[in-house]
Amino acid sequence: MTGTSTNLHFHGLTIPPTCHQDDVLTTTVDAGDPPFEYKFQIPPSQPPGLYWYHPHVHGLTKEQVLGGASGALIVEGIESMVPEVAGLPERVLIVRDQNLINPNAVPAGGPASIPPVILDRDGDAVNTGTGTGKPAKDLSLNFVPIPYPDYPPALIPIKPGERQLWRVLNASAITYLNLQVVLNDVVQSVGVVGLDGVPLAENGLGGSGVLWLTHLGVPPGGRVEFIMNGPQLGTKAELVTRSVNTGPIGENDPARPLAKIVALSDASDSTSMLSAHPPPIKAPSEKWLGKVEPVRTRRMYFSEKPKDPKDPAGPADFYMTLEGEQPKLFDPSSSTPNIVVHQGDVEDWIIENRSQEVHAFHIHQVHFLLLAWYGLAINEPYLRDTVNVPFWDGKSKYPTVKIRMDFRDPNIVGTFVYHCHVLEHEDGGMMGLIRVEPSESTTAHSGEPARP
Repeated sequence: MTGTSTNLHFHGLTIPPTCHQDDVLTTTVDAGDPPFEYKFQIPPSQPPGLYWYHPHVHGLTKEQVLGGASGALIVEGIESMVPEVAGLPERVLIVRDQNLINPNAVPAGGPASIPPVILDRDGDAVNTGTGTGKPAKDLSLNFVPIPYPDYPPALIPIKPGERQLWRVLNASAITYLNLQVVLNDVVQSVGVVGLDGVPLAENGLGGSGVLWLTHLGVPPGGRVEFIMNGPQLGTKAELVTRSVNTGPIGENDPARPLAKIVALSDASDSTSMLSAHPPPIKAPSEKWLGKVEPVRTRRMYFSEKPKDPKDPAGPADFYMTLEGEQPKLFDPSSSTPNIVVHQGDVEDWIIENRSQEVHAFHIHQVHFLLLAWYGLAINEPYLRDTVNVPFWDGKSKYPTVKIRMDFRDPNIVGTFVYHCHVLEHEDGGMMGLIRVEPSESTTAHSGEPARP
């Protein structure tokens, strides 16, 4: 492996973790190599929605994603599950982050309004707690830079009053988003129809499959798809991200604009429209995950430790550890899994955060259901593949999330990873290996001895 080695992870797709499909553990492509072909089939059971792909070589992921190496991937057919989006124009918006273009610039306002710039363990601007100040990273929207300190927004032209389906991907390496659509300084409700590639209607519980919300939290790697009602002529309209409190030692993600939404009578027609008369889509054959009893519960935790004990504010190592084990950095040369499950299992995982910054839990190949937040049960029957774990305040009990993991799909047999999707944390060691073995019934049918 060299500094130019790369590969691809197809984030959210339920495809096998094998070479030429979605293996990130042993597959690398180097400069000067012959062309490398990825070839896989999207399974018929894959929910229709927004997915993405990006490099995933351990130690290099952050820099390559910061450099813009990412793209959106759409599995079509959401209009068959959510009739309210049928016939709508669709727009794909990719938010990326990058190193500051103007790192030495001073924000507008007098000195009293400028929070002091303090660097975190990763060398980025630390969370100010004010919603202002120098950001850890600049943002771009579909490769249009929105740099600090003036944040010149991108431009989104739209026909007056047009209703559209917006598919938004947070392809940032470290930046959290808190999205809002604002018309004449009034926050608007948008109709969420999909999270992390899965329609809200996927749960089979009935209803319209549309959830109207006024703000959308999207962690690094997360996606959200929503119905947006466009402004009328002369209306001031914006897409913004509000500040995100990432914790006392987290990166600074201040409030800033992303785009001006401008109603124009002569705005171009959308180049992509959802079918107005979609064919029916086959309902999921498996029992809804929320109604499946787990076979076991596991506990694990995020933690950090300074590399030099004499310098507690210096660079840190990052860990993701199973309860009862000692923290150790992810070893890319090891093939020994931290967790072994059988295909067909459903498990509950309780993930604790013992650090004073937010972490974004992500697992490859599968989606999960969020069951509890801070120990409180929640009724959120929607699947996702990335979820924030709140930061520890340094005094109270460690915060947790409880999620129900779905290992029923036969396509996921093999070895893959789970990690923090703040990519400097992942590159710094906050990752683990999971092996999904064939189900006991499949193994017995093949004549091989069943494993415990």
